Amino acid sequence: MESENFLARQFEAYRGHLQRVAFRMLGATGEAEDAVQEAWLRLSRSDMASIDNLGGWLTAVVARVCLDTLRSRKARREEPLEGELEPAGHVAAGDPEREAELADNVGAALLVVLEALAPAERVAFVLHDMFDLPFEEIAPIVHRSPDAARQLASRARQRVRGPARDLQPDVASQRRVVDAFLAAARSGDMAGLLAVLDPDVVLNADRAAARLGGIAELRGAQAVAENFKGKAQLARPALVDGALGIVVAPGGRLLVVLDLVIDEGRITAIDVVAEPDRLSALHLSDL
Repeated sequence: MESENFLARQFEAYRGHLQRVAFRMLGATGEAEDAVQEAWLRLSRSDMASIDNLGGWLTAVVARVCLDTLRSRKARREEPLEGELEPAGHVAAGDPEREAELADNVGAALLVVLEALAPAERVAFVLHDMFDLPFEEIAPIVHRSPDAARQLASRARQRVRGPARDLQPDVASQRRVVDAFLAAARSGDMAGLLAVLDPDVVLNADRAAARLGGIAELRGAQAVAENFKGKAQLARPALVDGALGIVVAPGGRLLVVLDLVIDEGRITAIDVVAEPDRLSALHLSDL
């Protein structure tokens, strides 16, 4: 009984933080409370001795639960949630609890914009930009490499800061880069490949992708271009978590996804995904 009370006290110390994380991701107090409760249930079934950083562990659990909830919303094509926040009204000076609530309300105004983000983008953005979680810790939550997690947050940041009407031209410019890359790869055009690859481009492949292609990491435009020269015959452009990427799906069966980072007209990073659990975590759509 004493150990259960100790565990409950430890959890309660993080409850406020976990509720803020969940609410920023979900925008609904009921769903946020459910996510926090699920974290408690998972903690109560876990071995505390195996948890080095309880706060980080709980944050990761809540983030994963929220990510599943956001993806479920997308699958059901739900309408964005109505705002639940009351007007701020008058705040009495020296009332720290009410001032903290108002600060949360002001931040929550971003939820209107966050609803337009892909689930993984939203989670990466909230965890990094609002709660300062490093990308090395965000990466396993969204099933990406740290570089790809950084790009998710960058995409979200651009969408949060810019008007929605600017999104389509960005996709159009990315499409030109991807089309040029695929055309050069298929024809074996090294000059064409080098033209669309950043000189310092980095390719990272997960274990399943490395088994398919025999390469886990490549650095530099020359090495990456050599790797794709004469290939990509079955590759096609697609939206990967809201940005241009590449899919390989022979016979309609998804085999590989290339999650791209495109900056100023050049590909700066390629995350090659083939592990089934990571593929299922991606939000893919046709152009």
